Amino acid sequence: MRGTQARIHLSNFEHNIFQIKQHTLAKLCISVKANAYGHGAVHIAQKAVACGVDCLAVASVQEGAQLRQAGITAPILLFGLTLPDEIPDIVQWNLQPFVCDMEFIELLEKALEKNSDFKKAGVKYPVHLKIDTGMGRIGCAERDVSALALYISKSPYLHLQGVCTHFAVSDSLESRDIAYTNNQIHTFTKSIDAIKKQAVEPGIRHCSASGGILMYPHAHFDMVRAGIIAYGYFPSKALKTALSEGREKLVKLKPVMELTAPVVSIKTLKAGQSVSYGRTWTAQKDTRIATLPIGYGDGLPRNAAPGLHVGIGDSSYPVVGRICMDQCMVDIGKNSDVQRWDEALIFGPGANSQTAENIAELVNTIHYEILTGISARVPRIMVP
Repeated sequence: MRGTQARIHLSNFEHNIFQIKQHTLAKLCISVKANAYGHGAVHIAQKAVACGVDCLAVASVQEGAQLRQAGITAPILLFGLTLPDEIPDIVQWNLQPFVCDMEFIELLEKALEKNSDFKKAGVKYPVHLKIDTGMGRIGCAERDVSALALYISKSPYLHLQGVCTHFAVSDSLESRDIAYTNNQIHTFTKSIDAIKKQAVEPGIRHCSASGGILMYPHAHFDMVRAGIIAYGYFPSKALKTALSEGREKLVKLKPVMELTAPVVSIKTLKAGQSVSYGRTWTAQKDTRIATLPIGYGDGLPRNAAPGLHVGIGDSSYPVVGRICMDQCMVDIGKNSDVQRWDEALIFGPGANSQTAENIAELVNTIHYEILTGISARVPRIMVP
């Protein structure tokens, strides 16, 4: 097996789920989209189900099909919209789609009408009505909620399983963002009331992803949709700081992924010799360079160096020169005890380890992108 590995600490994942459950009385949906935020969708989904979560969520039909083919029978929400020719696959794999306009709803009805297995089952197909309360991405306008909900309730093919929305700034502590989120909650509540006035049961009401779970307990409603917090990270640095200072109920999270690579080469450089493409780093004194078989082709950002350090043994060493597609180089000094085949820790859950959040800060992005960017050629090793 390849030496460069992403070790997935399932006990930490279970710990995080327990922390979330301690924070809410609502049903729990775990988002496993984007390969479970880079952690390995099938294994993470299996663990989530074993931990008693109520449903899973994906962004594409292909992601849902992967889980079904692995034998996962739990309810699966489909967050993303699809092309018309994907709709039969939604039904085939028993995914619960978000719907937000008549065109898609009618296309789904036509697909169900043609599906003999669905007709034999004798039940209506579950859908979730998505409302755009201020995200500006997908979802119906508030003015269209009642009509769409009423149509779904009268459809011979569809069942209104739930009504949902998504917050734009629920991880922010800025007063204007808090006001914006509370306005989204208010709009959602009004929409639910409008549905009920039509004598339609809205089903499962759900709004809150990670930020909403932590910041807006009054918006947990019937279900919450946990994403990044299930994998051990707060959705924003500001929220993490606030929670650590005790401004809100403390949630202790443990990062789930540990990214490592072995030292595969050590060579001595003389003062004045350079390393890697572009000769952007030159040794100021005699030193030794360790090469690791990990690069931007594995998801390690090219512009993380200079600045990135890796842990080898009990010490930290700088990555020098440009990070290559498949390799990066580390200045281990002239007299360190680093040896060939030693393991380098890129990021991980240890108390003294840097995290994906630290690397994200180096390259001016978010930890979501670092985690989901770890490429498929890096094997995921499940650690109990």
